[in-house]
Amino acid sequence: MTSPTTEPAEPAALAEPVTPTAAPAEPAASAEDAVPAEDAVPAEDAVPARAGWRRWTRRRQHLAVGGLFLLAALWVTSRIWLDPSGRVASLYTGDPAQVQFFLAHSVRVVLHGEYPFYTEQFNYPDGVNLMANTAVLALGIPMVPVTLLFGPAVSFVVLVTLGLAGTAMAWYLVLSRHLVRNPLAAAVGGWFCGFSPAMLSHASWHPNIISQFLLPFIVWRVLVLTRTKKPVRDGALLALLVAAQAFINEEILLFTAMACGIFLLAVLAQEPARWRAAWRPLGAGVATCALLAGALLAYPLYVQFAGPMAYHGLSDAVQDYGNDIAAFFAPGSPTLGGNQRANINLAPNYSEENAFFGWSLSLLAIGIVVWLRRELIVRALAVTGVFFAVLSLGERVSWWDRELFTGPWQWLVHLPLLDAVVPTRFGLITSVVIGLLLALAVERAWALRSADRRTVRVLAAAGLAFALLPIAPMPLRMVSRPPVPDFITADRWRAYVGPDQTLVPIPVPSMGNTHGMRWAAATNLDFKIPGGYFLAPRNGNTGDAGRFGGRPSGVGQMLEEVATTGRTPKLDDRQRRRFADELRHWRAAILVLPLRQQNVEPLRRTVEELVGPGRQELDVWVWDVRTLTDRSV
Repeated sequence: MTSPTTEPAEPAALAEPVTPTAAPAEPAASAEDAVPAEDAVPAEDAVPARAGWRRWTRRRQHLAVGGLFLLAALWVTSRIWLDPSGRVASLYTGDPAQVQFFLAHSVRVVLHGEYPFYTEQFNYPDGVNLMANTAVLALGIPMVPVTLLFGPAVSFVVLVTLGLAGTAMAWYLVLSRHLVRNPLAAAVGGWFCGFSPAMLSHASWHPNIISQFLLPFIVWRVLVLTRTKKPVRDGALLALLVAAQAFINEEILLFTAMACGIFLLAVLAQEPARWRAAWRPLGAGVATCALLAGALLAYPLYVQFAGPMAYHGLSDAVQDYGNDIAAFFAPGSPTLGGNQRANINLAPNYSEENAFFGWSLSLLAIGIVVWLRRELIVRALAVTGVFFAVLSLGERVSWWDRELFTGPWQWLVHLPLLDAVVPTRFGLITSVVIGLLLALAVERAWALRSADRRTVRVLAAAGLAFALLPIAPMPLRMVSRPPVPDFITADRWRAYVGPDQTLVPIPVPSMGNTHGMRWAAATNLDFKIPGGYFLAPRNGNTGDAGRFGGRPSGVGQMLEEVATTGRTPKLDDRQRRRFADELRHWRAAILVLPLRQQNVEPLRRTVEELVGPGRQELDVWVWDVRTLTDRSV
């Protein structure tokens, strides 16, 4: 990489390999401190000593930056750490419960050799296709010791903390070695990539989305393929990273592949001559990666797209999630300047605030592109960021919740693979692009040679603080949630539930009622439950379009309405027979209603009208329905 004081830096994608830059030179010694000639260290001894000192200095820099990122992640997650089992994000509590269920599934995979890609432990007897539900096996399996010792709730908050800090640190390491020389520039870029408003938005709910620590290395290895002399080896290394990321989050992997493709096309469109040197190693490396990654992922992908309970495409409601144009100029809700009420109509929901850079940062990003427009890499990054920002607007482009016109996503939404993408999340790519632009801007500002360099640096730091302060991360908002009943944690349920039977939480688990999934996760899925929160084909028919939840349950929906409204419905014999049929289909052993459940009395009366009187045991009401559901009777 050339010095910023001469020619603009070439993109690492198509340039020669960059040699890691040494630490800044030590200030020259004064005359009083000069070492006498007879006491001077011989040059052949001094060079290795100085190189070792610089390596140690670099390591200390990395440790300091990593420590800063970890402290920031602990600050963001501090309210969850106070009580991991008793606190959850204030909205959309289903996602954390689902992730905790998947973490418990990883325990069963490791300890009991359970099949990793499909389970009947929820949505029994139909089961759930875990490859189609982001079961986070690449995160859950390494976390098995933590899950066993402390429970899935603690594993969840550990993953969120490490996901934020690890992503920031990974980008810092790659940037400091391959894009910028200034450690501060790399730290600023890594900070934003790890703690952007979009990352903070997902942190409360989606550790699989914020665990992006492999992405910088995937991007780096893709760019290496454009200039490598060993394309087979480098393609194989890339394949291993791709396979690992596929078991963290496939959607983010697809975004990364698309971003690399658009960036390289933007570079080649500006300088087509680069293609002559790049196409051979790139083609050989990509082919090697495709063959090896395809071999590693062939069976899991077969299960995902053709296995039991596979679905094709997301529900229409999710496919239409898009960013409002105004969202790019507002601070995110979990930031210092964020206003949750003001953002209510600018994003599909608070867990999908994938833009929200604020006015100051948006203007700064545009200013950086204008300032450094002569640099090829800046122009290519700008094209990439704008391309995915436009796609993130979804099918209908809007401004302050007012529809303006049809967006280009309408023509892409039904393409294979893209039909399973949530378009608003393309804003995550734009966030990374802004992080890289910030790193380049800091590097160039610090290298300016002016009469008053200190003033320039102070002004640059002030501008950076002005842009980033409104979106500084704040602790995630949490609310208390009901504890797992003592009836579950004390294993009292084991006296009732057999291996091929289910424990039915009341209300029946669904997208809006996921407490039963937490109960099962707390036992490492030792009992099965019907229903739950997951993606499955409509009506349980493999190959249909996806929807949230399994087969519709009329009585389950009725109990959910009672739990929400507190109104007891009028029941007849037909509804009782229908409920009995559903219990037989689920092979239910007991129904369990916690005493702390909202509207517990209306629920208890409703269930008693359906199956008869229950009895209180510890902190729950229990209905033993084995005689009703035993098929041998």
